[in-house]
Amino acid sequence: MKWSHWALAAIFALATAGEDSKAARAADDLIIAVAGPITGQYAIFGQQMLRGAEMAVADINAGGGVLGRKLVLEVGDDACEAKQAVAVANQMANKGISFMAGHFCSSTSIPASEVYFEEGILQISPASTNPTLTERGFDNVFRTCGRDDQQGQVAGSFIADNFPGARIAVLHDKTAYGKGLADETKKELNSRGVQEVLYEAYTAGEKDYTALVSKLKLESIDVIYLGGYHTEAGLIVRQAREQGLGARLVSGDALVTEEFWSITGPAGEGTLFSFSPDPRKNPEAADVVTRFLAQGFRPEGYTLYTYAAIQVFAQAAELTGNTNVDDLILKLRTEKFNTVFGAIGFDHKGDVNAPGYVFYEWSNGNYEYTDM
Repeated sequence: MKWSHWALAAIFALATAGEDSKAARAADDLIIAVAGPITGQYAIFGQQMLRGAEMAVADINAGGGVLGRKLVLEVGDDACEAKQAVAVANQMANKGISFMAGHFCSSTSIPASEVYFEEGILQISPASTNPTLTERGFDNVFRTCGRDDQQGQVAGSFIADNFPGARIAVLHDKTAYGKGLADETKKELNSRGVQEVLYEAYTAGEKDYTALVSKLKLESIDVIYLGGYHTEAGLIVRQAREQGLGARLVSGDALVTEEFWSITGPAGEGTLFSFSPDPRKNPEAADVVTRFLAQGFRPEGYTLYTYAAIQVFAQAAELTGNTNVDDLILKLRTEKFNTVFGAIGFDHKGDVNAPGYVFYEWSNGNYEYTDM
């Protein structure tokens, strides 16, 4: 059977029309990204961010997308390493993203933000608390979490009020987050007339902290304030108990993960840490939390902070009618946004206007607001 020239042309036209339609739809997609430690020792926080981002994108797309366009999520893994974060930022810029929900570690968000500033990309970090992130005048940089100067002030006052006369050690892991938080806490303690007995740095990623614990024991430390992450905090408190040191561990928001208890076991009993008021208890988050739990996932830590960051971007784009970064920045500085936290806004630096920090206590594998 012979095909006529016209019949072949018609078949080709139908085939290419289908491909062109797919390409047109793909070209009309709106690309955004989430970046954090998807792998590495802090991967639990990367998973929190990823799950929050995935559900936010799915929910927004189910509601019609943003400006009638489907959101497509790119995922960047920086492993909380500064050089890798800069590489991720450049990769995402080359992919044409309109928005970055990231990064997690302050030591990655800060260098990556320089790329987003140069490329004109909106960045909202769900988790980076070091004040420097929003202090450098980059008008495209925001965060849905608090700051370490706020957190340190709350922590210093909490320790001064609840442990009068205690022998206090202030430890940090040398990172932008850990040292920054420890220094802010120390500053508040000192302003309250409380002088620490020991101020000491440790190296993150090690497994044996017995030498540090021996020093704490020698100084008869009653309270350890630790600026750092849950992995090292868990090892230090466990090894302290093994050496017979009963000092109370107090730390920051990086302990808001079940992995802390999986490291410490009963040695983590009574550990105190600061974090924002539990977003899972907000009425606005109830439906999202229920759906996460139905999937067998507890949306702790920075899951909902990432979800909220993407909500903010989507609503800002709808308000502006486009994704131009300058227009988005103007809306973020002047409007309120309905999120899983309730209505939130941002100040002139890009910091969120939301409730500050409260203290939680680990007990029997779970954490709740402390009674102290």
